[in-house]
Amino acid sequence: MNLQKRTPRQATAEARPVRRAGLALAAASLLVVGGTACESDGATPAGDAAPAASASTEAGDQAASHSDTASPTSGEGDGPGKSSPDRTEKLVDGSEARITEVGEQHYVAEIVSKGAVVATLETDGHDAGLNANGMFVALTLGGDLASWMGNDHQGPGTFALEGGWKAKVTKVGELRYRAQIIGHDGVAGTLETDGHDTGLDANGVYIVLSNGGVISSHK
Repeated sequence: MNLQKRTPRQATAEARPVRRAGLALAAASLLVVGGTACESDGATPAGDAAPAASASTEAGDQAASHSDTASPTSGEGDGPGKSSPDRTEKLVDGSEARITEVGEQHYVAEIVSKGAVVATLETDGHDAGLNANGMFVALTLGGDLASWMGNDHQGPGTFALEGGWKAKVTKVGELRYRAQIIGHDGVAGTLETDGHDTGLDANGVYIVLSNGGVISSHK
């Protein structure tokens, strides 16, 4: 469910690829921890998530792209054992995401480049986000996926985001950053990494925070 903009709410993410779908902001501030479950468990510093689809788009092509087209597949059965994804979407750098619904508000998106799975996003109670070498990917609890390039800022610091939001990014440990998402009424939510990237759908504004402190948004 989507959050009502500029209203606070709280949630806690697992230390794996997760990202909250719609911040349904409640009276308490939202806390999201965790991020991407990549093929390799080793996290890379400075905002580069574990091996991911190469961001081959040239600087002039860094236009944000929300993947709207979905190609249904003929996979049968439900759950993680499905042999085929529910749909495949093209990402902004030319790679693709194979998205499978494995449960209620539980989706898995495999990022595939040159025929190989290079990273995995999973929502299991929270949205998920990934910084794949400069390409940002967000997956919501509802299974919506967006990818874009650019519009990024290196924390620590306070930065303007899409949709009128601001983010105050602080470093709280090794490969661990915290971003307070601020609206006109104050802090509306918090993103926190703990060795993995994390992401959030804030009223239709997709936000990704990497474990290297890079934050980016896309509307």
